[in-house]
Amino acid sequence: QVQLVESGGGLVQAGGSVRLSCAVNGRSFSSLTLGWFRQAPGKEREFVGGVSWSGNTTWYRDFAKGRFIISRDNAKNTISLQMNSLKPEDTAVYYCAADRRYNPPDKQYVYWGQGTQVTVSS
Repeated sequence: QVQLVESGGGLVQAGGSVRLSCAVNGRSFSSLTLGWFRQAPGKEREFVGGVSWSGNTTWYRDFAKGRFIISRDNAKNTISLQMNSLKPEDTAVYYCAADRRYNPPDKQYVYWGQGTQVTVSS
């Protein structure tokens, strides 16, 4: 199986930046598609972005383009989410997820972390 643990969340002021990390424990990390999701209070979980097996291809939702950057380090078995120019509406629990398929459907990633809270204050 695949186990994921997020870290790096916390309280940040609007306009600031946060970098989240996810440690992945698996036997085939380099062949996993990895993604980030978030769930705001009272709202459904939504896709933020993902990165392919090689790290050369990324996918982002419109709200993340130009502000968020997803990267992976296959040597360290980690994935990161750099979030810049944060807004109060970015407040959510952020989850990393993994799947053995290439670019799986947004809501069908198989493996999930426990989440880390990001709170953006005004």
